[in-house]
Amino acid sequence: MQNDDHEPGRPGPPGERTASDKVHVIACGAIAREVLAVQKLNGLDHIELTCLPAIWHAHPQRIAPGLEQAIQEARARGIEKIFIGYADCGTGGAIDKICEREGIERLSGPHCYSFFAGNADFAARWDDDVTAFFLTDFLARQFEAFVIEPLGLDRHPELKDMYFAHYTKLIYLSQVEDPALQEKAKWAADYLGVAYEYRHTGYGDLQAELLAASR
Repeated sequence: MQNDDHEPGRPGPPGERTASDKVHVIACGAIAREVLAVQKLNGLDHIELTCLPAIWHAHPQRIAPGLEQAIQEARARGIEKIFIGYADCGTGGAIDKICEREGIERLSGPHCYSFFAGNADFAARWDDDVTAFFLTDFLARQFEAFVIEPLGLDRHPELKDMYFAHYTKLIYLSQVEDPALQEKAKWAADYLGVAYEYRHTGYGDLQAELLAASR
């Protein structure tokens, strides 16, 4: 917010940013940790973050209406620069329509697996990975809450073979190298009865795009 000690239009002390200089990122709660990590690593203190519920990861039809409301609330506060911390994320182009209407940008790519891996690399590997189930750090931590429970596998374990019959491997795309999370991901692969593959991606295109949006 603008400092009341300064007259409108007059710049503040060196290094101080006004509300119009800040970048308001509206993101999926499933990548909140990573957005904050990129912010800290790169000294992006002019980014402010609002997160929508991570469980919408499993209910993509809720994302676009939630984004519209969050954008309206940000505009009402006088926020000018907004960046959407979602890829398409199963919305069938609904986020792109919002971005076009509002004149704002989003993370590129179809989903978080792609931008964490790097969209170009993800696309190049797709023929080999088409039968893969992907995990990020968030989903490795929250596999039960965001995979098992929403699919009802805790109540109806017999559904597991139906849901995952065509998967042959689980690929863990890690943002940080954490042995405990790797063990959780291996457990998830064993639970699904598929092969396990580990790829450390870091923050992928998320970092580059947040840096670009913050300029």
